[in-house]
Amino acid sequence: MKKFNIRKVLDGLTAASSSSSSATAQPGTPRENDVVQETLQSEHFQLCKTVRHGFPYQPSSMAFDPVQKILAVGTQTGALRLFGRAGVECYCQHESGAAVIQLQFLINEGALVSALADDSIHLWNLRQKIPAILHSLKFNRERITYCHLPFQSKWLYIGSERGNIHIVNVESFTLSGYVIMWNKAIELSTKTHPGPVVHISDNPMDEGKLLIGFECGVVVLWDLKSKKADYRYNYDEAIHSVAWHHEGKQFVCSHSDGTLTTWNIRAPAKPAQIITPHGKQPKDGKKPEPCKPILKVEYKTTRAGDPFMVLSGGLSYDTVGRRACLTVMHGKSTAVLEMDYPIVDFLTLCETPYPNDFQEPYAVVVLLEKDLVVIDLGQIGYPIFESPYPLSIHESPVTCCEYFADCPSELIPALYSVGSRQKRQGYSKKEWPISGGNWGQGTQTYPEIIITGHADGSIKFWDASALMLQVLYKLKTAKVFERARGKEEKPSTDIVDEDPFAIQTLFWCPESRMLCVAGVSAHVIVYRFSKQEVTTEVVQLLEVRMQCEFSAVDSPDPGGEQTPTLPTPAASTSPQDSEPPNQLSAGIDSSDGPRDNIPCLQVRSSPLKQSPGYQVELVVQLVWVSGEPPQQITSLAVNSSFGLMVFGNSNGLAVVDYVQKTLLLNLGTSELYSPSDPCQRQPRSPRKPRQPSGGLCDSNDGSNNSEDRCKSPTSGSTSPCNSDDERKQNFIEKVKCKSRRFSKTVANDFAKMSRKISSSGEQKLELEEKSQRWSPRTCKKRFCSVKNGKMAARMTLKLNVHRTKSDPNRYGKDNPFTRSRSSSVTSIDRESREAISSFYFCESFPRKSDSLASPCLLVGTTQGSVMMAAISLQPGSDQKLQQPVSFASCGTLVQLKGGVLTMALLDAAGTLLPPSYEPWYDPNASDEEKEKVRRRRPATPPSSQEGQDTQFAVLCSEKQAKVVAMPSQTCIYKHNITETSFVLRADVVQMAGAYCIACFCANGHIMTLSLPSLRPLLDVNYLPLTDMRIARTFCFSNLGQALYLTSPTEIQRITYSQETCDNLQEMLSELFTPVETPEAPNRGFFKGLFGGGAQSLDREDLFGETAAGKASRSLAQHIPGPGSMEGMKGAASGVVGDLARARVALDERGQKLGELEERTAAMMASAESFSKHAHDMMVKYKDKKWYQL
Repeated sequence: MKKFNIRKVLDGLTAASSSSSSATAQPGTPRENDVVQETLQSEHFQLCKTVRHGFPYQPSSMAFDPVQKILAVGTQTGALRLFGRAGVECYCQHESGAAVIQLQFLINEGALVSALADDSIHLWNLRQKIPAILHSLKFNRERITYCHLPFQSKWLYIGSERGNIHIVNVESFTLSGYVIMWNKAIELSTKTHPGPVVHISDNPMDEGKLLIGFECGVVVLWDLKSKKADYRYNYDEAIHSVAWHHEGKQFVCSHSDGTLTTWNIRAPAKPAQIITPHGKQPKDGKKPEPCKPILKVEYKTTRAGDPFMVLSGGLSYDTVGRRACLTVMHGKSTAVLEMDYPIVDFLTLCETPYPNDFQEPYAVVVLLEKDLVVIDLGQIGYPIFESPYPLSIHESPVTCCEYFADCPSELIPALYSVGSRQKRQGYSKKEWPISGGNWGQGTQTYPEIIITGHADGSIKFWDASALMLQVLYKLKTAKVFERARGKEEKPSTDIVDEDPFAIQTLFWCPESRMLCVAGVSAHVIVYRFSKQEVTTEVVQLLEVRMQCEFSAVDSPDPGGEQTPTLPTPAASTSPQDSEPPNQLSAGIDSSDGPRDNIPCLQVRSSPLKQSPGYQVELVVQLVWVSGEPPQQITSLAVNSSFGLMVFGNSNGLAVVDYVQKTLLLNLGTSELYSPSDPCQRQPRSPRKPRQPSGGLCDSNDGSNNSEDRCKSPTSGSTSPCNSDDERKQNFIEKVKCKSRRFSKTVANDFAKMSRKISSSGEQKLELEEKSQRWSPRTCKKRFCSVKNGKMAARMTLKLNVHRTKSDPNRYGKDNPFTRSRSSSVTSIDRESREAISSFYFCESFPRKSDSLASPCLLVGTTQGSVMMAAISLQPGSDQKLQQPVSFASCGTLVQLKGGVLTMALLDAAGTLLPPSYEPWYDPNASDEEKEKVRRRRPATPPSSQEGQDTQFAVLCSEKQAKVVAMPSQTCIYKHNITETSFVLRADVVQMAGAYCIACFCANGHIMTLSLPSLRPLLDVNYLPLTDMRIARTFCFSNLGQALYLTSPTEIQRITYSQETCDNLQEMLSELFTPVETPEAPNRGFFKGLFGGGAQSLDREDLFGETAAGKASRSLAQHIPGPGSMEGMKGAASGVVGDLARARVALDERGQKLGELEERTAAMMASAESFSKHAHDMMVKYKDKKWYQL
């Protein structure tokens, strides 16, 4: 019988709905079945997480397996991160999300116990590549404060806030009836409750003696067999931690006053020694001054020398502002090691797992709030180990991210060769001590590169191949600019309070290795890759004046006359028509008048030494205009084949020839529309004083209606808002609340925006009065200066720009300024100006009549317009340096809902037509070598016969996607991606030899659409947008790969490829490897003879059900984990448990078959045994008579 496939039925339904929603095809337009034969089906897609890289966000606890060499880190959000050798990482999450307060390895057993702040403990199975919980135990009446699992024991001690100690069998995760009650432990030694249990450990030499530390300062040595306390040790100060000497005769306590007390177990009356490591010792013999609490101490012995005592905290109170320190005391020497961040926990790594042997410490792992440091105890000066993990992602906050899968294979070695020279010196020469686990055996070995931009202006290139992450190269863009040495020297032209060099967006061409970076201070830097070191005497600089101006009119009523304009200053001459300066000045006027023609940052004037790697080719800066700061750059693109770089913002776009260091074009957005264009938009409001970095409406705000909630950050406001103070204040509070979660750069922009909204009343009235006296733009003032005296020849511009006089009737009905307005409405309306959102260089047909493809530039705006500009380039690279480049605006190609996010071009077969590029060559190489490489690829522009389309333009916005046939410019497919939300990121990616559009929506859905028919192939509700960080960093790449910044310190990689999901088990690394446990220390002849060695204890006799009875059922609840057989059966009972049910049934069938085989073998063995016995009986009684029996 033929198997019924529901997914194929769904494919047919979605294809039908897609075709029904397509634009009506004109006669002669190819139908779906005639255009391209598509190969992608829904079976090619499946979404799952792969790996997580970076430092664990908000760490709270740590544990180490000394035999397996595996480190585990727990976080405040319930996450677990496990680390082994370089490339061996694992991430898992507790469902409750409660903080992990303690971790305990079952040493060399491939298991881990975690204790959470919600009073639950969990047993993790680490013998599988994706760890799973086997058992859970939830305490109902007691709060867990401390756990202890002795080496090679299955009984876990759990201390509670009430001071009681319970015992759990880790094999079955059941409570023992054996309980140590706090009142029995202290008896009459103290008159009050001793407080929570802060420490539990057994005597290294006697497993029957349990040391219990209470917070108040009482320590009890408990005899497990006799169920009573042997000794009680009292001290006036609270206890934070306790550590044993390996011989079991002494222990050390750390206290809240910065003291360490050493006790002999048989002398409980007073401490044998009291020291204050960082306290000042008075000369008169008085007690030292109290210090900060010593939060943890570890006491480790060596066979050949003095013991090590390692502690955190305990500094003197007069060291205000001093960074956190780790103190290492070895013999008479005391080393204080300063850390960059507060210490969360530390562990001393020792050669032996046995507590009753010389420990021989060799390293200290220090877990900081934002870093992980491993200190070498075996070398003088205690150097640190060089970390092989990618824990420096957050060295400076990540502001943008790009992902390139299947990039050219020679890129990674090239970047590694220049990045290896940047490594720091002074690391320990020993190998990284956390060396457990094995790498995965995945077959996918294509090169992958991740680029991260940071708030300090740095850019990092990462090798992300084979589910690993390793830093390749770091570029510091801030070196191009002068740095202010102090706050008093900070330039007043800054448009951001902090992080003026932060990376806003970047564009990278892997083939030509061209890199273009835009920063928040409205600057763009073009970089070339070189393997040679050079010294640039003068940095090439272009200053560009981009503005949006309005000439004032008396009234928007019909018949109003235009007011006379002011003369244009001579310094502002340009090839375009002159225009008066902006009358709407929101800048701070200096003594010489408003700031004008001043960049936000000062470019370096001294020679710049540039190491091998990326070297500055050109710096472009936007300048202040009549007291108004430049708008931040929203989009960016580079084409090495054309030698052009284009960038845009809310004022318009600029095209720069980075070869000749010249500004070619400087246009407002409205000037791109043709005169007869019905989609043309005139400026809607006066110029806004600040462009915020972005922001999303709070989906949880009940005051917003559904229409407001689903609006994108780039779409314009459709109706004026209420101007009452309550609405304004709610908006400001919401912005402030959100700004706490964003990076410093974004938060500052939000805060400034809120301050501008709540400006003074006089400014409101003045702004309102000016906003009502305006007219559409009649001309535009453009300004460009080339520093260093190198002014190139002006390029001729063929501009088809629409310039009209004011038409008052055009805005009579919908003009928002004809109604009563407040400053809050004006401020919000300012954000609605049409900005440039995307660019795409290509070779296509700019006009319907064209039969030969030519260089073009596609421009997308935040209002959904896609416009095309033809680029006239002279053939040959030599001509490029002398001949002018001309542009011709061809008007609007198509109109979409929402801001345009991505654009691409397909050929007639549905294959992506990537932008042309110039192969990489070393700009500092000899001319002969340059000429060898710079030969362009043979240009084979596709021709188009009359009436036949040979290309498809793929256009995706925040709301919908369209496919337009070229050159007829006919929309043949249209798909509405979302109605209630908006798309945050969209990319045209390669999958299984074909291409599709991958989209990530603000409501958390990840979707893919086939090309060119736009059939929905995947729609999964994956991750609701809870933070702007996700929206800012989410990106798709080829071959089903994607990533985003899941926390300020971690990158989460996901896949939407079925093939990758199927091979994920092979690709993941293994945590557990079979290793023999080291032999126990030799007791020696005399110790064995006289009983001086370690005393063992049969805990089963003490804690088992037969001896101790059953624990109260109401005390804790046992919960089978998903990794156990009970959990698998529970999962299989769900709606989506078909696969799990099948696996369970298969396992059960295998078990039954195995049992059947075993039974058969047993029956055969029994039969043989019976036959043998029968034969023996026959032989025995064969010759005997009946009476001899």
